[in-house]
Amino acid sequence: MKKTALIVMAAGIGSRYGAGIKQLAKIGPSGEIIMDYSVHDALDAGFDKLIFVIRKEIEKDFREIIGERIEKIADVHYVFQELDALPRGFSLPEGRTKPWGTAHALMQARKEVDCPFAVINADDFYGKEGYRLIHGFLVEQKGTGKELEMCMAGYHLKNTLSRNGSVNRGICRVSREDYLESIEEIYDIKRGEDGVLSGLNQRKEAVILEEDAIASMNMFGLPEAFLDVVTEKFPEWLSRYGKELKSEYLLPREINNLMVEGKGRVKVLPDHDNWFGVTYQEDRALAEEALRECIDKGLYPENLYR
Repeated sequence: MKKTALIVMAAGIGSRYGAGIKQLAKIGPSGEIIMDYSVHDALDAGFDKLIFVIRKEIEKDFREIIGERIEKIADVHYVFQELDALPRGFSLPEGRTKPWGTAHALMQARKEVDCPFAVINADDFYGKEGYRLIHGFLVEQKGTGKELEMCMAGYHLKNTLSRNGSVNRGICRVSREDYLESIEEIYDIKRGEDGVLSGLNQRKEAVILEEDAIASMNMFGLPEAFLDVVTEKFPEWLSRYGKELKSEYLLPREINNLMVEGKGRVKVLPDHDNWFGVTYQEDRALAEEALRECIDKGLYPENLYR
């Protein structure tokens, strides 16, 4: 069977969760963090290789909290997303402290990737179904067409909300053949007193949202060649936006650009699991509660590493 890798993006600094590096928060009954469950589900689905994108400054804590135990059960590699990881001819703008974005994070994994791969956020719980769906898609692809064949797990919006505040979501328009047509960023999504979901579009207009609207949670399956594409495009992006202190070279935007250019298409794989993340500090207790429910249903053992 074709080999597959999972890239876990863990270099970002949470902007709203104020209690340390959120990726390393222990939420499982035996001290597990969200990434432990992601790794468990990915290996169970058939992924062969794990690549963690981290910052050099958190390497020691990261290895102690998760890396060392995962290295005992999987093929693990580490790469570093650093601000000065720039192509020749470019330098870090004075005052820049924000990472360069998710597409830049992926670029750092290029030397470790020799097969199709899935990519996830370190601090998000995706459930089991998405890993199985994406792994199945990746191993079946022949990669012989003109377009890059990509996929994403499409979550029902109602399964991605936070009880502790509003959220922003990329709401997808999907064709009858289940291919992604567009993603519209909707902000400040919340459930009103009448039970209806609503948010604001980019023009700050109120929009009503369907419970089962498909949301992109940045869980993609991509061919190896995608990494070459984003690497080749990065200098052009830097020339246009690199002097801005908050600009980000973002994975979803680059995927969309390929679609617009007719160079790639994205199969949307409907995912019925609940997604949760640690957007707010209060979400940690809800994450613990959600994992407890999964364990009680028999989806996970009490101790993942026993």
